[in-house]
Amino acid sequence: MNKTELVAAVAEKAEISRKDAEKVLKAFTDVVTDELVKGEKVQMVGFGTFEVAERAEREGRNPKTKEPMTIPASKSPKFKAGKALKDLVNG
Repeated sequence: MNKTELVAAVAEKAEISRKDAEKVLKAFTDVVTDELVKGEKVQMVGFGTFEVAERAEREGRNPKTKEPMTIPASKSPKFKAGKALKDLVNG
């Protein structure tokens, strides 16, 4: 499902216009993004948690040259599914 299909499905499910559904989806992604940038997490009980995972600096190898290299520390957004969502997906 792409963004256009998601907007259409939300509009139909919530019985609102596609324009309003797109505003809601944009607002949701903006709020989640803003919270993750601040280092906070967003928990939706029964659905899941959006949070930031921190990766430490580590040694790696360049696959072409086999030379050792340092991979810098980084932050990465992640989503952890909640129990209710996992149970629904697993049937």
